Amino acid sequence: MQQTVHEDGHLEHCPWLFEAEASEDQRAAQSRRQAALTAAGDTEIGERCFVAASAAVYPDRLRLGSGSFIAAHAYVTGDIRTGSDCTLNPFTTVRGAVRLGDGVRIGAHSSLLGFDHSTATDRPIHRQPLTSVGISVGDDVWIGSHVVVLDGVVIADHCVIGAGAVVTKDVPAWSVAVGNPARVIRDRRAAPKTAKAATGGADRLNEALAGFAVAAREQGAAVIARCWDPEAPGGGRYRDRPGDVPTVRAHCDAIEIADLLLGAAPEQLTAVEHTARLRALQDPETGLVAQLDPATALPGPLPAPDEDGFVSDGAAQYHVLSVGYALDLLGSSLPHPISPVQRMTAGQLSDRLDRLPWREHAWSAGSWIDSWASATHWNLTHGADPAPGALETLFGWLLTRADPCTGMWGSPSRDGDRLQVVNGYYRLTRGSFAQYGLPVPHPERVIDAVLDHARNPRYFGAGRENACNVLDVAHPLWLCARQTGHRADEARAWAEQQLAAALPRWRAGRGFAFGPAPEGGGPGREPGLQGTEMWLALMWLLADLAGRADLLGYRPRGVHRPEPASTSPSPDKQRAQTNR
Repeated sequence: MQQTVHEDGHLEHCPWLFEAEASEDQRAAQSRRQAALTAAGDTEIGERCFVAASAAVYPDRLRLGSGSFIAAHAYVTGDIRTGSDCTLNPFTTVRGAVRLGDGVRIGAHSSLLGFDHSTATDRPIHRQPLTSVGISVGDDVWIGSHVVVLDGVVIADHCVIGAGAVVTKDVPAWSVAVGNPARVIRDRRAAPKTAKAATGGADRLNEALAGFAVAAREQGAAVIARCWDPEAPGGGRYRDRPGDVPTVRAHCDAIEIADLLLGAAPEQLTAVEHTARLRALQDPETGLVAQLDPATALPGPLPAPDEDGFVSDGAAQYHVLSVGYALDLLGSSLPHPISPVQRMTAGQLSDRLDRLPWREHAWSAGSWIDSWASATHWNLTHGADPAPGALETLFGWLLTRADPCTGMWGSPSRDGDRLQVVNGYYRLTRGSFAQYGLPVPHPERVIDAVLDHARNPRYFGAGRENACNVLDVAHPLWLCARQTGHRADEARAWAEQQLAAALPRWRAGRGFAFGPAPEGGGPGREPGLQGTEMWLALMWLLADLAGRADLLGYRPRGVHRPEPASTSPSPDKQRAQTNR
């Protein structure tokens, strides 16, 4: 049979034909092109490779494995390394730090973006510095057309990413992932189910989630309005439920709920008035926010400081989170730095960490760290840097004290109950590792520990779940799932079970109740702002664990936001995340 000699354009779009069908002139031109690339910079190209003349290939470093192709009009920059038999199909964009294993196929018009812009509000976007964690793709992976993979993502071996997906978090091995944001819909190794078995329960849960989201948005304004007390001093205040006293947290919860469901500030005040009220609560000397006086609904006295200057009072600690994030949602910020945290030395912090009540009350220890780390985050936005070595001390202490058997801090109670330890883990990691975008230690062991705790009927028996206890399991599962696919099916099944149980608890025009109060307090079974804010965030975390978050149409942006909110404590952040 006579060999067909294709035009250059055909081979550029179908580079897999080059080895067998290119003419001598075409082979010579390809050799010259590859030689020019290797001469121009830090580039190595293996045997049987092809680089299209129309491709824009301007790498800082390029390692192209044998039998790999860069097809027509691809755009390649940064530090790119591929294994053997990889194909960047026409019009693909691969930029930043990107690692591909063997046998990776990237469909036309897809983008792997191994870098990102910072988005701080202190300067225009075009003046923001770039960051790069990097993208890692395993062996035997097919990425369909028009897919976008964002910086920091790991796609493990043998995955298939469906056309048009936007991959924002890690994908476990053997997964088929689709959608925006991408969610895992099945394991490639699993035997196909019948249509009825595969879709019946999933369809019902999907319909319930979508129906809930519509109802919650329609009723969000009424949920907030029922908790507004127009007769309270100062021109009205928010309380958690009708009949309760006004609180700072209730005001912040109202802002979070309105942002989630309505995309605006609560209608009782203008955004400017909300901002002014919350900023006025902060003590200019310490930067702390006291609880409102029940008699006057005005700011009361601050709690007495501890020896190192910070506080142990629960309300003042939580206001660091709630007021800070409420103002952030309003496009503003705390007017003053939180000075006791800014002044605390690395030695004082280390001593305090040693003295926290890890054995008897790990939740309090975790909440103290959450508040301290959040205060440091807000201080950094002010340009008020912590004492030298303080943040490094925090993360160094945590990394060296984590129990390798559970990945957690603290000790179970005498009867083996893990409630305090799991409670403390959520609060601690929310403010530290999650808020600063750092990987947690021993994620597989954490998943084992929280799934074991989630079987405790004392807290997770029928009708016993409250927002705090469910959140304390859901967030660690979600956080660790960004690093590992360990027991992903069990975590997904647990999340679906919790979703199915929680959806009927929404009360029209009143929202969610917190649920049966934990030992020591909690708002209880009456719907209110705290329960509604927590369960709305929980619904998103659970739905995301179950691969269904897109059905809700919202994404938390405040206290329970899934994205990191702050900068790394040290220049080692990129190495720590890249090597996770």
